[in-house]
Amino acid sequence: MRWLAVRLGQALLTMLVALVALFILARLVPGDPLPSTDDDRPITPGQVARLRELYGLDQPLTVQLGRFLGGAVRGDLGSSIQYGRPVVEMVRERLPASLLLGTAVLVVNFSLGLWLGVLQARRRGRWPDRLLTFLSLGFYAMPAFWLGLMLILLFGLHLRWLPVSGFEDSSRALAGGALAMDRLRHLVLPVATLSLVTIAASMRYQRGAMIEALAQPFVTSARARGLTEERVVWGHAWRSALPPVLTLFGLWLPIVVVGSVFVEQVFAWPGLGSLAANAAGSRDYPVLMGTAVLATFVVVMGNLLSDAMLAWLDPRVRAT
Repeated sequence: MRWLAVRLGQALLTMLVALVALFILARLVPGDPLPSTDDDRPITPGQVARLRELYGLDQPLTVQLGRFLGGAVRGDLGSSIQYGRPVVEMVRERLPASLLLGTAVLVVNFSLGLWLGVLQARRRGRWPDRLLTFLSLGFYAMPAFWLGLMLILLFGLHLRWLPVSGFEDSSRALAGGALAMDRLRHLVLPVATLSLVTIAASMRYQRGAMIEALAQPFVTSARARGLTEERVVWGHAWRSALPPVLTLFGLWLPIVVVGSVFVEQVFAWPGLGSLAANAAGSRDYPVLMGTAVLATFVVVMGNLLSDAMLAWLDPRVRAT
C-alpha cells in the first residue's frame, strides 16, 4: 500500500507537469481561434472582444492556466470555441469509436506479436525468424498513413472487399447483428494498418526476452526433469520473459483512447485522434486540452498499471 501511495503521488505530479507544459505549448502556437475583423465575416471588434472575454482569452496566461486546472479537477473542460458545445460532451461522443479501434489494435498486436516473438526465439537464426524479422521491420518502417492508403487502394477500391471510411454505413438503418458485422467490416482496414506498423516492437521485445529466458538455468532444469518443450516454453520461460513486454504495453495503452491521428484521418474514423487534429488546426484550445487531459491520464495510469503488473509477476521487483 505504501508503494501504491508513492506511485500515485508521482503519477499525479507527472500529470500536473505534463498538463502545464501542454497548456503553454498550445498557447505558443501561432494563430488566433477567434475570427478576425479583417475576414469577410460580419463581425465587429466589439463582438470579438466579447468572445475573447467569454472564453477567458483576455486574461493573463497564469489565470487561464489556473482556470483550466481547476475545471479539469471538477470534470469541467469548458466549451469548444469552434462549435460552442461542452468539451466533455464532444469527448464522450468520440470515445466509443476510439475505444473500439484502440482495443482491437492492442488485442491483435499483443496476442499475435507475443506468439510470433516466441516463435522467433524458438527458431532463432532459422528461416522463420529471418522472414518474420524482415517483414516486421519492413512494415515498421512504413508511414502509417501511406500503408493505410495502399490498403484502401487494394482492398477498398480495386477488390471492393471492405469499406474505406467511417465507423458504420450511415446510408442504411442497421441494428443487432447486421450493425455489428457492418462495424466489424469498417474496423478491418484501420486495425490492420495500425497493427502492421506497430507489431514489430512487441515481436522484437518478446523475441529478445524469450531468448534470454530460454538460456537460464531453470529452463535447463525443467528440460532435465523431462517436461515437454511446450510446457517448458509456455509454463516457465514465457512468464520470465513477460516484464519487458508489459512495460511496452503500458506505453502503448494510450492508443486505446486516442488511437492514431494519421490513421483516423485517412479512414475518416470518428475518434478522439481526429478530434484533436481538427482542434489543433482551428486553434480550438478547450477541445485540444480536453483530449490532452484524457491522453495524459491514460499514459500515466498505463505506466502505473504496467509497474503493478511487473511487481505482481516478478518477485525481484517486489523485493526492490
